[in-house]
Amino acid sequence: MAHPWTTAYRPGRRALCGALLAAPLTGCAALTPGSGPDTSRTRTVPRATAVPAGDVTLRLTFADAPEMVDALIAAFHKRHPNVRIEPAYTQFADYVKSLKLTMASETAPDLAQFAVGMNDVAARGDILDLTPYRDAYGWRERFPATALDQLAGSGPGAGRHLFGVPAGLSMTGIYYDKRRAARAGVRRPPRTLDEFEAQLAAARRAGMTPLGVGALDSGGLHLWAGLINNAMPPRDYRAWVKGEPGATIRTPATLRATRRLVDWSRRGYLSESANGTTQVDSTGGFIRGGSAGSVFLVNGNWAAGQVAEAMGERAGFFLMPAERAHARAMASGFSVSYAISARTRHPQAAGAFLDFLASRASAKLVSGFGFLPPDGPGDTSVPVPEGVLGEVARAHRRVTADDGMNHFPDFTAPDMLDPLRAGVQKLIADRTTPGEFLDSLQDMWREHYGRGGGR
Repeated sequence: MAHPWTTAYRPGRRALCGALLAAPLTGCAALTPGSGPDTSRTRTVPRATAVPAGDVTLRLTFADAPEMVDALIAAFHKRHPNVRIEPAYTQFADYVKSLKLTMASETAPDLAQFAVGMNDVAARGDILDLTPYRDAYGWRERFPATALDQLAGSGPGAGRHLFGVPAGLSMTGIYYDKRRAARAGVRRPPRTLDEFEAQLAAARRAGMTPLGVGALDSGGLHLWAGLINNAMPPRDYRAWVKGEPGATIRTPATLRATRRLVDWSRRGYLSESANGTTQVDSTGGFIRGGSAGSVFLVNGNWAAGQVAEAMGERAGFFLMPAERAHARAMASGFSVSYAISARTRHPQAAGAFLDFLASRASAKLVSGFGFLPPDGPGDTSVPVPEGVLGEVARAHRRVTADDGMNHFPDFTAPDMLDPLRAGVQKLIADRTTPGEFLDSLQDMWREHYGRGGGR
């Protein structure tokens, strides 16, 4: 099952298995709906960070980017020869179905890739609160604040804990073909949302597909989220994702943004087969051009390597623009992150691996595999690449500087992804209204968090 940022991409000529964990978790031992981290059950890493001198073996379970994981493990082992990490790759669908039970087991691995639903695992006390390591290692200065905030739990008490550390970061936006755009009279990225809409109309008049959308999996969700990110104050959106009392996704601004998506579909600005096209196929069509090619494409940085290799200087990238120029830079994104099991016998060795993810060596590795390195404030240790890869990197730095990175909307609840994707498909097909769609999301929010919320 695809998730919000899953697609095939090839940094250079290396193909990676993209299946990051923005997908619902299923399994037994479900918590009370809406339960946040329970401080009586939360377990914390020790304050000491010294790596044991003897031989240590850590087990890591994960479901994304095995080549990158192997490279990180090898580089870490070179730095700490006495610590071995045994990776256990599991296919995405199996991983998300079994993760809650895996982390509750007495044979739980020492390290696990973070996933949607991991906040419930944290509330159950099955992964460790990393706050002492955050302070001891100085992670606030070495990771972007937004990246750490996304791993700080949800519900009551959110922000007082830290349950994971990022390795590589993701971000969505809009790619464009400069040659095709020029044929439509488009010479530069749009500065406002109205200007972008005018460019879509120009591409349509020129007889081209304006916007490629792989809505069969999550491309439509990216498009809707991009519009919502710029319509809704970040604090309000994040309150909704984290389940804060009274939060709501249905506001006049989100209604206008959702209506815009429907209007774009009605005007023929989206690819005709959007609802029957995956992100992989929409990206392939964008790259190949011809009758299947679009001027613009909704996707994320995970496609940048493939786009750069195939299109070179012809490709560009920009963030979904806001209603006014020079507004706060906003985008959807998350990270390939790792948590420490509460059952590990080697929390200090596991913590050393997480700290390695903040190193320059790790940043260069993840950058080489197409992810954005989690640069801390002002960190320029990883050079900005050329071409579209550089445009993606500079856009990410803008979003980080503006604290503009929002969770993917399915992070709101473990069972939110499929209804979100299906709902956006219905919007594109004009089979539901914006109000009905937003009401359905708010109903799911209320069901999960078990308390009132605005309509």
